[in-house]
Amino acid sequence: MTKTDHSDAHFALGDLAAFLEAALLASGADADTAESATRAMMHATRFGVDSHGVRLLDHYITEMEHGRVTKTPSLAFSQTLPAIAALDAGHAQGARATFAAMEKAMEMAETCGIGAVGIGNSAHFGAAGAYAFAAAERGFFGYACCNADKIVKLHGGAAPFHSTNPHAWAMPMPDGRHWFLDMATSAIPLNRVKLYRSLGTELPEETAADAAGEPTTDANDAVMLMPLGGAFGFKGAGLAGVAEVLSAVMNAMNLSEDVLPMGGPDLSTPRKMGAFVMAMRVDAFASRASVDETMARYLEKLRSSAAQPGETVMAPGDREWAVADARERSGTTLDPDTADAFTRLAQRYGIAPLKPL
Repeated sequence: MTKTDHSDAHFALGDLAAFLEAALLASGADADTAESATRAMMHATRFGVDSHGVRLLDHYITEMEHGRVTKTPSLAFSQTLPAIAALDAGHAQGARATFAAMEKAMEMAETCGIGAVGIGNSAHFGAAGAYAFAAAERGFFGYACCNADKIVKLHGGAAPFHSTNPHAWAMPMPDGRHWFLDMATSAIPLNRVKLYRSLGTELPEETAADAAGEPTTDANDAVMLMPLGGAFGFKGAGLAGVAEVLSAVMNAMNLSEDVLPMGGPDLSTPRKMGAFVMAMRVDAFASRASVDETMARYLEKLRSSAAQPGETVMAPGDREWAVADARERSGTTLDPDTADAFTRLAQRYGIAPLKPL
C-alpha cells in the first residue's frame, strides 16, 4: 500500500485524543479501557515520547480483537497489609490496569504515607511516565516500572534477555510543571526502532544490535537493543533486573524470557505481564512547604549550573515540557505508518477521520 504523505500535517492534541477514544470504543473496549489507553498514549505524545504515543492505537486494538487483551476486564484487588495491595488485572489493557493500581496506591498513601501495588495478568502499558505523572498530578511522589518480552541483550551478551524494563519517577511541583524522569533500561526503546524504520532514519550508535549481537545503526537490521550505559552496560542490565524483580518475580508473572512477543504471531494468548507502582506523600518526612522550597532551590541550582559551550543543562522533564508547550500550541505530526493506520481504522469503524489543523 502506498503511504500517504502526512509529513507536513499537524494535528491538535485534543482531536487526537478524541479519535483514539472513539476508535477504542468502536472496537468494543469498555469506557474505562478506552479512557485509560487514550490517557496513556496522549501523555507520551504530548511530551514527545512518540515511540509510546498515539502510534500504539492500532496495536492495542489488534490485541483486543484477537483476544490477547480483554475488552471489558474485571479488576480484582487484594490487600493484606495497610500499604500494600495486589491487583489481578484480568488480562486488561495495560493502561487500564496501571492507572487503577496507581489510584489504589494513592488511596493507601493518603493514610499510610506510602502505598505500593503489584500488578499481575496485565498487558503492555506504554510509557511508564504516565503513571508516575498521574501521582504527581494528585500531589504524591510517584514511581512505576514493568517488564515485557525479551529484546535487550545483556552486557557482553549476544542474545535478548530482558525487556526494556522501564522505570519512571515524578515529583509534584506547585506550578503544575512536575519534575519527572521516564527511562528505559535499554539504550533506546523498541518502539523507537520501529518508528525509525517507518521514518527511514538511522539509529544512534551503540543503541541496537543485529542477529549476532553486534552493534548496528540500521533500524532494519536491528533485532535486539543494547543495555543502557554503553561501555558500562552492566549498569543498565542491572537496572533492568530491578524492574524484573518488582514486576515479574514479586507478582509471580512471566519473566521477560517467557512473555510472548509484542508483535505476535500469537495475538490470542494473554501475556501474563507484571508491573509495579508506588505513591508516597510528599510531606512524609518534612513539611510540604519546606519540601517545595528545597525542591525549587535544587532545580534552580541545577539549571544554573555551568554548562559546556553550546550545551544547555536541563532537569528531567525540561525537554518534555518544552515539547508539550509547542504541541499544545501547534499540534503534532504523525509518522507515515500511524497516519495510514488511522485512515484504516476510521474506514473500518465508520468514525470521523482525523483532520489536520
